[in-house]
Amino acid sequence: IGGMFLLGKATLEIHDKLEGEEEHGASRGQVSFSGVLIQIMLLDVVFSLDSVITAVGMANHIGVMITAVIIAVIIMMFASGPISHFIEGRPTLKILALSFLLLIGVNLVAEGLHFHIPKGYTYFAMFFSVFVEMLNLRLRAPAQEPLHLRQRFVADEVMLDVLQPKNE
Repeated sequence: IGGMFLLGKATLEIHDKLEGEEEHGASRGQVSFSGVLIQIMLLDVVFSLDSVITAVGMANHIGVMITAVIIAVIIMMFASGPISHFIEGRPTLKILALSFLLLIGVNLVAEGLHFHIPKGYTYFAMFFSVFVEMLNLRLRAPAQEPLHLRQRFVADEVMLDVLQPKNE
């Protein structure tokens, strides 16, 4: 289920960023804060269950599993804001991140169908893509105005505000 969700969500996001209608002010769909929280909680439940099942298969000690989950959640809470902010300012990285979601979704669907894709292939593809993108970012002129992707969801902006409150 998680793999199909990632495939659908990433495909729609990539399409809307590149080909979607330009949205203006009031015509943009309004997303409530509670709606964003509900969506995040549902996604967390789905992917947390998947992670716990994976951890049970990999570790024999319950203490190790609990510690790993707690550490992962803490790291995600603190790292998600700066990473999101960094990616938001670089549209090519945003498309690359969405492409990684596609790749991970394909892997999850394949695993669900009992088709084994060696993880090394996935890791190599991701590493190589990041390496090429780092070269591209380094070679671009610093004064060059970046391409601005279309904003589909107000939820992205709401999440950035929640995860990284502005200091006043």
